[in-house]
Formats: sequence, C-alpha cells, structure tokens
Amino acid sequence: MEARTAKFRIGQVVRHRVYPFRGVIFDVDPVFSNSEEWWLAIPEHLRPSKDQPFYHLFAENEETEYVAYVSEQNLVSDETGQPIRHPQAREFFRRDRKGRYRLDKVELN
Repeated sequence: MEARTAKFRIGQVVRHRVYPFRGVIFDVDPVFSNSEEWWLAIPEHLRPSKDQPFYHLFAENEETEYVAYVSEQNLVSDETGQPIRHPQAREFFRRDRKGRYRLDKVELN
C-alpha cells in the first residue's frame, strides 16, 4: 500500500460526508490502521479503500460525544465556525481567536 499525503491536519474541524457528525482531528494514520474486524463491519457498498489517510476525531453528533475513525474520502472541512463540545478536545487543544484548534502543551509523565 502506498501512503498518500493527508488532506486534513491535526486540529482541523471536519464533518462526515454522509452521517450527521463532526469533530476535531487529533491523529492521522497514513493508511488504514484499525482491525480487519472493524473494516469488515462496514457495509461493503460503503467500505472505503485502505490505501488512504484515516483520521482519529473527537467527534460529536446531536446526542453524544465519542471518538471516531474515518477515511479521508468521507470527510469534508467544517466551515461553520462552531466550537467542538467534546470534553477531550479541551484537554488536548486550545481554540485561538480565529476559532482554530491548536495543540496545547501536553506534559509527558
């Protein structure tokens, strides 16, 4: 598998192309790096190719907050400017005056 350059960056707010959720990116895998079981659980007609970047998101929908793992083909930039309410986003990022998320200093134990 050949890795592609990621279209989105850590700290960027994105939304899913199909499903009603959005989130802030906190990690990027250059190619699929989850379990085969997880990948096979996706309906075949919706299953993304593995040879693209996959993003870890502090995600949210109208009901809840969670961590999501999403292929690049299923993400678009979220231009609403609305803050992310996911509690872990506040632990790892600070929001600047322009509404962008910047990694906060994380101390290693």
